[in-house]
Amino acid sequence: MLEKLFKLSSRKTDVKTEVIAGITTFMTMAYILFVNPSILGSAGMDKNAVLLATAIGAGLVSIMMGVFVNYPIALAPGMGLNAFYAFTVVIGMGVSWQVALGAVFISGLIFILLTVTQVRQLLVEGMPNTLKHAITVGIGLFITIIGLKLSGIMSIRLSLIPPTLEKIVTAKGNGTPLSFETIIEMGKLAHPEVLLAVFGFIFIGVLMARQVKGSMLIGIFTTTVVGIIMGVVKIPAGFSPVAMPDFSNNAFLALDIMGALNMGLMAIVFTFTFVELFDTMGTLVGTASKAGLMDKKGKFPGIGKAMLVDATGVSLGAMLGTSTITAYVESAAGVGAGGRTGLTAVVCGVLFLLALFFAPLAGLIPDAATAPALIIVGALMIESVRHIDFSDLTEGLPAFLTIVMMPFTYSIANGISAGLVMYPLLKLVTGRGREVHWIVYILAVLVVFRFIFLAE
Repeated sequence: MLEKLFKLSSRKTDVKTEVIAGITTFMTMAYILFVNPSILGSAGMDKNAVLLATAIGAGLVSIMMGVFVNYPIALAPGMGLNAFYAFTVVIGMGVSWQVALGAVFISGLIFILLTVTQVRQLLVEGMPNTLKHAITVGIGLFITIIGLKLSGIMSIRLSLIPPTLEKIVTAKGNGTPLSFETIIEMGKLAHPEVLLAVFGFIFIGVLMARQVKGSMLIGIFTTTVVGIIMGVVKIPAGFSPVAMPDFSNNAFLALDIMGALNMGLMAIVFTFTFVELFDTMGTLVGTASKAGLMDKKGKFPGIGKAMLVDATGVSLGAMLGTSTITAYVESAAGVGAGGRTGLTAVVCGVLFLLALFFAPLAGLIPDAATAPALIIVGALMIESVRHIDFSDLTEGLPAFLTIVMMPFTYSIANGISAGLVMYPLLKLVTGRGREVHWIVYILAVLVVFRFIFLAE
């Protein structure tokens, strides 16, 4: 039955590999179960209600992606979008969280419309192959940055001058330091958490070099055990790995759609839609490409179904009580562990649902155990750079911008946007404009308008 549903043999994989890959993906994503309630809780939402929505939403939509699309890509409430929802829309604009959920729901409907009319699929098909490979590389570096920060190997130090410090204190911690006030440097290697992460990185690297199946998962569990022995991972008194979820406090169907329409939140809806559009496209293209799902023509069979599931997940998440659900870049960890089919996503989805009962156990896995896996996945995704012709600047420069803007502006959408503007521009000024798909010109104009809008 699994062979028939997921076509395991044709993708050169098996059930064991897919299960291990699914668990690996879950381990690298499980942090969202604890981070999302904290962020949305700042907006006045009940943390338990957000936990329920996060686990159920991530579980159901990931299973949908696996069963209906057969892609090894898991979904959950997106980082960045949840911060925009909480701090910009709810706290910054004074919009109630119910109305904000209504705006998320509407953005999901727009996505469904764009998918059914095949506009989103056209965007992927019109994307130059050079940028598709650049997206994979950029996401690899983006994942690496995440892993380095979580591990503590990379540290960001602030050296604020008095005026900046005063502004940040006045704004209760919110503010942008000047360029010379932030310093990226090596973390303190003698720190126990950093040492644990370094151990995890070396251990997983050795296992993968020796081609041990399930290297990442084995590495994550082993690093966690070592962390317990070192005292880095603390097991609380009276710890129980199982806890019954509290369904009495939930935000199911608490969204206010009419309120969002009446308040004229179309600018907010546009921002949700635009960022999600490019983030999802980048994650789907990058991860699916690494999983070997891109054919020789640069197309992805099933991309339309994948986008429809993603779009449905946005509105479903709002109905459950969480911000935008999106494809997760950490899915690349499962692909790096051998995941090639939707069974990987199904396993991850089931684990999210089970996490409602095993949240205390999942909470024991430290960042120092999952961060090394993300760093190594970044190394695996860099391989796609060999498909980019850097000798042709009309191809190489847009690819370069796409690659570097993702990690250094901490946004997949920014990387894709930069590449989409520079690619047609260089082709036009060199008299090669006919090499560019017409949809790319439209996207470039939309990107420019988007940044003008953001600047205002």
